[in-house]
Amino acid sequence: MLTQRQSTMVAGFSFVLWGLLPLYYQFLPGAVPDELLSIRLIATLPLTFILVLVIKRRAPSFTKLTRDMSSLYFTFAASITMSISWVAFTWALTSERVIEASLGFFISPITMMLLGVFFLKEKLTFSQKLTLFFACSGLLYQVIHYQAIPFISITMAIFFTLYGWCKKKSKYSWSEGLFVEAVVLFPFALIYLIYKDQNYGLSITDAHFLDLFLYIGSAIVTLLPLIFYSIAIRQTPISTIGLMQYIEPSIQFFLAIYLFSEAFDQIKAVSFGLIWFGLSLTIIGEMRTMKSPSLNRNT
Repeated sequence: MLTQRQSTMVAGFSFVLWGLLPLYYQFLPGAVPDELLSIRLIATLPLTFILVLVIKRRAPSFTKLTRDMSSLYFTFAASITMSISWVAFTWALTSERVIEASLGFFISPITMMLLGVFFLKEKLTFSQKLTLFFACSGLLYQVIHYQAIPFISITMAIFFTLYGWCKKKSKYSWSEGLFVEAVVLFPFALIYLIYKDQNYGLSITDAHFLDLFLYIGSAIVTLLPLIFYSIAIRQTPISTIGLMQYIEPSIQFFLAIYLFSEAFDQIKAVSFGLIWFGLSLTIIGEMRTMKSPSLNRNT
């Protein structure tokens, strides 16, 4: 069993891995998002089966898993919410809109903190409240000046937040939870690919072998951060998870600007600047709390 500090570090590592994902998807600029997601879901099932086999030293027991219907329902919901978030995320990455993907995960900490406060009865520190204020201000600034609501980013944020909430409600172990998610989504992905192939044709059938290999490989690179996230989510307050999540879009943001050369105007500069300023206040507040025993007792 990990301590809360260790769980927080594991959560942070998962967001570092997620932040680096655009480096993989740059090799799939013309990927069809629905086919990419379907193939990834199909390939995830054997990977999670092996994972449970290694961790539990036995094959998954469907009898045991279906005995806990509450966890099964929440895991089913988790699989659906993650898929919706991932469709939006994959579309952004494969459409050369990494900044939009980054914004989605800048919004997600806001929705996570709100979920923690209003539904899980978690309390925010003063610095976290300031972070929430500046993050909302940054998002509102961008919406007002562009006169457009970033639907892709908001979809990513809301459904990823719901995924974290469902994971907290499930009592499955982290490895079993990932396996059940894969089992739930496998038939949907397979039926969808068969339907599309018979009615419209699959783009991947005309692709190079290397592209198919990269499609399948996406299951591995997306499963790794999910493993660490699933380990951490049980022990770490969801409001803290929300703040840690700023690691991911910050990495993606710098990749988008300095590696992928995406457009970055003054409006985005002000918007992201407000968000980062709020985040810095929380980081300073957290560092003070860890260094001061008296502050720890007071909180």
